[in-house]
Amino acid sequence: MQAREDGVPGVLEALGRTVRRSRRASGLTQAELAGLCGVGVRFVSELESGKPTIEIGRALHVLHHLGLDLAVIDRGRPRVEPP
Repeated sequence: MQAREDGVPGVLEALGRTVRRSRRASGLTQAELAGLCGVGVRFVSELESGKPTIEIGRALHVLHHLGLDLAVIDRGRPRVEPP
């Protein structure tokens, strides 16, 4: 996957690695985590692989069940100029 200028693929891959690491540290399989969160195994797999079109609400729900939070950091420079 070619990295875009905004770094989205890298961020999603890092998120996926963190989810996988936390799930494994909790001793859960993907199927067990999916069952606890009310999502499909495919969703957990796609989240862990850094799929760029992952549904953010469901991803946040999985993070919550793993005891993880997602932080948004203002880099101090807008990427889009106002009209």
